[in-house]
Amino acid sequence: MQTQNNQSKFDLFRTQFPAFVYQGFNYKFEGDFFKISFDFSIDGLSTFSPEIKFVNADFLHFNSLSKSELDNLIFHMGMVELISYWKTSCAPKVIIKSFYLDEVQIKFWKKLYYNGLGEFFYLNGIQSSEHDFMNIEVDSTSPKLLPFHLHLDQGALIPVGGGKDSVVSLEILRGKSENLALIINPRGASIATANVGGYQQKTIEIKRSIDSNLLNLNAKGYLNGHTPFSAMLAFTTLLAAAFAGKKNIALSNESSANESTVKDSNVNHQYSKSIEFETDFRNYYKKYISPDFEYYSLLRPLSELQIASLFAQHPKYFGHFKSCNVGSKNNVWCGHCPKCLFTFIILSPFLEPEVLESIFGYNMLNNIELLHEFKELLGMTDEKPFECVGTIEEVQVALCMTLPKYTAKPILLNYFQEHFSNYKCESTLISSLLKHLDEPHFLNAEALLWVKKALKI
Repeated sequence: MQTQNNQSKFDLFRTQFPAFVYQGFNYKFEGDFFKISFDFSIDGLSTFSPEIKFVNADFLHFNSLSKSELDNLIFHMGMVELISYWKTSCAPKVIIKSFYLDEVQIKFWKKLYYNGLGEFFYLNGIQSSEHDFMNIEVDSTSPKLLPFHLHLDQGALIPVGGGKDSVVSLEILRGKSENLALIINPRGASIATANVGGYQQKTIEIKRSIDSNLLNLNAKGYLNGHTPFSAMLAFTTLLAAAFAGKKNIALSNESSANESTVKDSNVNHQYSKSIEFETDFRNYYKKYISPDFEYYSLLRPLSELQIASLFAQHPKYFGHFKSCNVGSKNNVWCGHCPKCLFTFIILSPFLEPEVLESIFGYNMLNNIELLHEFKELLGMTDEKPFECVGTIEEVQVALCMTLPKYTAKPILLNYFQEHFSNYKCESTLISSLLKHLDEPHFLNAEALLWVKKALKI
């Protein structure tokens, strides 16, 4: 992806707009919604009031939480939400007016912001350090948020994005307990996969909206880029789990998410899907919010290759799942982006070419215009695509496994064969990769057994 040199903008904006303020938040029942609005401002530039709405449902109990419990959960959602607005000017000072944060909390947030914005800094050509990029200031007289206990059942919330990963989680957890799906900003693929999975009347729908002032500033040339969406999802699922009375929150983040996007760096498009963030987040919420939740990624022990092998066993989803960000608004595979190409490749060892062509519309391995993206996925460039894709090794193995499926090799597959002629994926290696369980993870013994059963190990 093309980088820019926005260091001068970064320096200028920080001088012009030195303070970002988290003023507070409001929440109320409004029609069929539980509505939350946050109040942010950049002194001398703009105010922002983004909203998050929970759609009312019989299985949600909005009145089950006390004011102090709601304040705690919603305040923390705002701490993630603010980063999307802070990045427009990258103010060196962030002032928290709502509640008090201790030094350990401030350290957690600075680490999340800095690493979650690694792609943003890299693509904007901004040089800064975790120590210097912002200071978080709180008023020592502000009220402290106290952790609390909840009575929760053993069911799970399963966030569904509409891709193959959440489908695999839905299937592994099928029939295990009284579970609920959760979708933020429902779209065709997420609704369809949840419905196919049996969650027609058991889905928490959340609508998140971006303040138009942010979009206007982006159009005027203020700084823009990737923010840690999965961290926002993490804190939002805590509130959803509390409303639903569910203890477990089962994400679908895999071991592959731990690999850096840029060689020899910590820049990771998927930082807030990594085991590092998951570990920090669990430690944080258990100390400062509630120890009664269990947030974990069900697929953490698995690779993208293993997930693809499991997904391929459920053809009822083939016409419904979508992972393409470019085509998400129209609920289609665009067929020309790195995410589409990666998904095509990782499924190729497990599905016949004609099945893949029916899903994606054509054989993507025959598209020479995707050669650059293909080389990025193979590790032949300094960067992987800035998308949620698997590891370089997984792509190489998947292509090696796919070779025997073709007599006449597609263009990109032929390119792989020519440039990786010494690459061998022997049956012992393939078997090892498909049976290996990665560590660390936070699955309990029962959940780990379910994963092993799905893999037949």
